[in-house]
Amino acid sequence: MPPSKWTDETRDASCYYADDELGHGRLVSSTGDDEDDEYDETDEQEAFCGGSRGGPLINDAGADGEFPKTRHIFGLMGFLGFAVVYAMRVNLSVAIVAMVNQTAIPHANSSVVDDDTCPVPPVRNDTRVLPQGEFVWDEATQGLVLGSFFYGYVLTQVPGGRMAELMGGKRIYGYGVLVTAIFTLLTPFAAHWDLPLLVLVRILEGMGEGVTYPAMHAMLAHWIPPLERNKFAAIVYAGSNIGTVISMPLAGWLCSLDFLGGWPSAFYIFGLMGMLWFACWMYLVYDKPSLHPRISRAERDYIERSIRPNCGYIDVHEEEEDDDVGDGVELRRTRNVDDAIPWRSLLCSVPLWAILLTQCGQGWAFYTQLTELPTYMSNILHFDIQSNALLNAVPYLTAWFVGIACSALADWMLQRRYISLLNSYKLWNTVASVVPSLGLIGIIYVGCDWVWVTFMLAGVGSFGGAVYAGNQMNHIALSPRFAGTMYGITNSAANICGFLAPYVIGLIINHRETLTQWHIVFWLAAGLNIAGNFIYLLFASADEQSWSLRAAPSQRRGHRVRGTRAPLQT
Repeated sequence: MPPSKWTDETRDASCYYADDELGHGRLVSSTGDDEDDEYDETDEQEAFCGGSRGGPLINDAGADGEFPKTRHIFGLMGFLGFAVVYAMRVNLSVAIVAMVNQTAIPHANSSVVDDDTCPVPPVRNDTRVLPQGEFVWDEATQGLVLGSFFYGYVLTQVPGGRMAELMGGKRIYGYGVLVTAIFTLLTPFAAHWDLPLLVLVRILEGMGEGVTYPAMHAMLAHWIPPLERNKFAAIVYAGSNIGTVISMPLAGWLCSLDFLGGWPSAFYIFGLMGMLWFACWMYLVYDKPSLHPRISRAERDYIERSIRPNCGYIDVHEEEEDDDVGDGVELRRTRNVDDAIPWRSLLCSVPLWAILLTQCGQGWAFYTQLTELPTYMSNILHFDIQSNALLNAVPYLTAWFVGIACSALADWMLQRRYISLLNSYKLWNTVASVVPSLGLIGIIYVGCDWVWVTFMLAGVGSFGGAVYAGNQMNHIALSPRFAGTMYGITNSAANICGFLAPYVIGLIINHRETLTQWHIVFWLAAGLNIAGNFIYLLFASADEQSWSLRAAPSQRRGHRVRGTRAPLQT
């Protein structure tokens, strides 16, 4: 018979959830053999399991002696995957300097007020004269080539997330990196062949990379226990930071060599790295713990017990027997055959819109820094190309360290129950939005002092890494079933800023390279970022939404699932 009163300990022993091979199942164990048990006992269990008593008190004690754990290997491969795709993403930004013949492009001189610019430092004798490239592309053409990536990147965000939910994130994420690698290898050939073909290749490359973030989000929902998600996401997604930090100087060095024709080597090397990573990913990683042939039983049970949005709730429509689940319990597994996305409810979800708007504000600030600050440092602060590249790489490195530190602190605070999940999301999202915005405003007030500009970017701006403990994991809390699709929606909207922000900034600057015009750029980015966070504070939620929850057994009494307790095997 079920216990007379449900406690945290009995919940961990009695409420058991795990995905089936299609990701739509629930495992529910009965604590008794009597088919005539009253439903009020079942309802009491359901009420406790579905309540808000705090996180599960399940420990990973059974797998403490295992190293590395299977989920850690998954995290490492995800980290390396993002490092590789970002290396393939930003290499063109570096290589285009060596590809274009700047002296063959006519430049219009414009007069500016002398006291609205920074003084030009004296020219050093050791300044190198860069070799001129073979393509005569003006600024508009270069912008078209660089921005074409984002057109494809935005297109595949939502389809990528949905395909990962239906087909499994392993293949979608892996094939996304593979497609990006293939078209990276083809980039030099397309550039020599025809400009429209190069633009098409970049669009297709963006489409390949566009599925990676939503697919990874869907996999995190299956692989990582809730109290580990913040730091896992920070480590995995921070691969993009490390990929940027490493690839920028490495691509510049490859472009300076005669190896494989100079600048084409940056595309060949990174493309081959992507294909090598793909082979390792397909062998080492699986969609879910239940499908992994080499995972230990202890780790699999720990993950599956921890990840159960509605312990005790099951899906009807189709039922199959699972006679060997472990722990001496025979269980029945049910599969939901109707798992269509509730598009209307999803698109009308206020908490989802709160995530989308704060991501747009953060995206605008991010792409202002990624695409426009190099121009600011070159044209206003008069940094040489070597110092410019180094200074632009440092903020990504500091953001990586800060992101991991903030996420680990967030998980610790949640585990000790010092803060609720919702307040944790709001706290760290505020840190990730407001503090970097203050750094952008600080750049305005420090003027031409490059030391303080560096501090504002690499020091204050590094707190943008706290976003992984902020809104990034909020999708999974709102709906574990549709986390990939939801992330695709919000990330697609945020990445529209990838080509919208440079366009608006171009209208603001409009060949007027002055401190005044750039101050408008920084105020705009900071304002949008803070405004998005304000909306998030008002409307964010950490509760699983009603359109994501499945019906409880008490609502469909003719479909109760029972299990029989079998003798323990010794």
